[in-house]
Amino acid sequence: MASYKDIGKTGKDEGGLLETVKVIVQALLIALVIRTFLFQPFNIPSGSLIPTLLIGDYLFVSKYAYGYSRYSFPFGNMLPKIGGPTGRVIGSAPKRGDIAVFKLPRDNSTDYIKRVIGLPGDKIQMVDGVLVINGEKIKREKLSQTEVAAGAGFKDRATFYRETLPNGVSYVIQELDLYGNKLGRNTQVYEVPPAHFFMMGDNRDNSLDSRDMSAQGVGYVPYENFVGRAEIIFFSVEEEGAAWKVWEWPWTVRWNRLLKPVN
Repeated sequence: MASYKDIGKTGKDEGGLLETVKVIVQALLIALVIRTFLFQPFNIPSGSLIPTLLIGDYLFVSKYAYGYSRYSFPFGNMLPKIGGPTGRVIGSAPKRGDIAVFKLPRDNSTDYIKRVIGLPGDKIQMVDGVLVINGEKIKREKLSQTEVAAGAGFKDRATFYRETLPNGVSYVIQELDLYGNKLGRNTQVYEVPPAHFFMMGDNRDNSLDSRDMSAQGVGYVPYENFVGRAEIIFFSVEEEGAAWKVWEWPWTVRWNRLLKPVN
């Protein structure tokens, strides 16, 4: 038979276990609220925003920056539209030059990240690699050239330019000499529809973005499809590394990119 002492001890253990479960549930609920309404982590799997964002970067995206749409929530493509014609509530529109995460318009479920180039009503064109906004060529300054990896053991030469948008936002883009898709250097004039945005990658010859209006492309991005604005890189690991391989961190982590603001 169990003594009164033994019974009391069992009850105490059960109470401690219950408290532990409560703490875990509360922590999960807090994390869910933060992820849904404030900040969501994303990692960069492709090189379309090189040199601004690198493969292996992990960043926080502010969910509140542009307000909320059905795509702010898990399984958003299965939810009804909210917020009237724009599909959003509480937020301000993306600004030219922002780096933003959005749902790919052709399936409304795949996460893409690009830079906001064209606002509703803008006319956007590329002429010999130079960005033209509303008939005006934007300022572009050549910075340097260097050899870069092109995949499968191949090398290419990249030329870097600093672009400055009409609102003063400045960033560096990359053009490739050999293996990039140069079709995007000369385009038609794109007129951005109301409540839509024109998105481009900084790796201009290796980016699937709004310049591709085909069924397999990106096209114009509805305001409703925006998930949030990229804010800060909280972790970064070399392309050949892996974040879960903690024992390799001393030589695979890009320490100089940690806590670096995204701009």
